[in-house]
Amino acid sequence: MNIVHYLQEKKEIIEKELYQIFAEKKIPQSLQESMLYSLQAGGKRLRPILVLAVLEACGKPLEIGLEAACALEVVHTYSLIHDDLPCMDDDDFRRGKPTNHKVFGEATAVLAGDGLLTVSFELIAASPHYTADQKVALLALLAKAAGAEGMVGGQMADMESEDQQLTLTELQRVHERKTGKLLEAAVSFGAILGGVSNEAFDHLQRYSYHLGIAFQIQDDILDVQGDSQVMGKQVGSDEHNNKSTYPKLLTLQGAKDQLMGHLAQAKTHLTQAGIQTELLASIADYVVQRNH
Repeated sequence: MNIVHYLQEKKEIIEKELYQIFAEKKIPQSLQESMLYSLQAGGKRLRPILVLAVLEACGKPLEIGLEAACALEVVHTYSLIHDDLPCMDDDDFRRGKPTNHKVFGEATAVLAGDGLLTVSFELIAASPHYTADQKVALLALLAKAAGAEGMVGGQMADMESEDQQLTLTELQRVHERKTGKLLEAAVSFGAILGGVSNEAFDHLQRYSYHLGIAFQIQDDILDVQGDSQVMGKQVGSDEHNNKSTYPKLLTLQGAKDQLMGHLAQAKTHLTQAGIQTELLASIADYVVQRNH
């Protein structure tokens, strides 16, 4: 399987669906421009693709996962807009372009993020493809993964950890929430819509847990040795902000060893899930080998 081709193919499907969603909405022009600026800035679209990949592994049609997949992507995009704000990470570039607040101003950027977040719940609640029980399960999972117990709480913990020396356990807990929870939600969305058994669901959750940690470790590694031109943002921002990272705590080689350990554990749980695993294993390989 050519995983790069697969990811590009599914990325195009997701982006077509996203653009159609926002083309039909009646949003004030300046706000819509701000929302679309970040939504159309590119990116890997890994979270929505994971929803589709799990459905494919379960032998289900991809169409039923599109609204849930797009809901995750708009939440992720909102988080990037807010993450870049001067009151948080104060970044000037994202995906090779000036960050949202640099183009539209801080107030509009905040509202664009708010607008994206709330659209995510509408996409699931209004979907004609999901049963009432599926909608409740998806919405509850999204709220928890994106909220104070998940991504938002992880961002808070990440900000509070600046200028502090965290232990490896503390660092992992930050990233379990900030990065991991939304990736876990993507796999769980696919499992819910795919109708997997309870045992398979548990193994897929463990796969996504280790995938999320591996994703963050690779991010930390790329911030040390990545190429700014390829990544579309400045490297070295973690060091500049005096953040604890996996290379800082473990050395660069130690971080790479941890990365491969989480990859191995993710694949172990895949083999026990009882579904077609080749595609999901290839996505895990991509996560640890990517250069941006």
